[in-house]
Amino acid sequence: MLKLNVVVVSTRPGRVGLAVGEWFHRRAVEHGNFEVTFVDLHDLALPLLDEPEHPRLRKYTKAHTHAWSKSVEGADAFTFVTPEYNFGLPPTLLNAIDFVYSEWNYKAASFVSYGGVSGGLRATQMAKVPLTSVKVMPIVEQVSISFVSKQITDGKFTPTDAQHKAAADMLDELHRWAAALKPMREAKR
Repeated sequence: MLKLNVVVVSTRPGRVGLAVGEWFHRRAVEHGNFEVTFVDLHDLALPLLDEPEHPRLRKYTKAHTHAWSKSVEGADAFTFVTPEYNFGLPPTLLNAIDFVYSEWNYKAASFVSYGGVSGGLRATQMAKVPLTSVKVMPIVEQVSISFVSKQITDGKFTPTDAQHKAAADMLDELHRWAAALKPMREAKR
């Protein structure tokens, strides 16, 4: 079974991304086509690029880098649960992408984005550039949540029917891409 990491990007106090990520994690498990792992960048606490060597060399010296490397290496696909900050991607996401290199290669990615009126779409568009530079294939299908705070009550996110369906469609397509890229991942080893 292919492995999917659901990565909660926001690390801010009072973040809503955790509630959205918990919902999507449950939805991905229900989908049944992936072995799903929940990853919270808050818990990883990656500092700003503190390794002395370039990530391509994989000469990691820090425990947090080894943990992140293992997490990324072990997945076949990723869903980033991400907000939009100031019309762009969160620095925590860019930092997480930049921390390792070859571990990302030939994997598929999707997004559950949230925010105000744009629903985080600008953040996901910006995130696709650094992802493709580490040889990740970001798919078009995504879940976009506008005015996310209106769907959170007592720390729990409640999706609309359209968001629930968008998640299923996205997971179907993510599985197709992750499976299609598998021979490239295996050839790299």
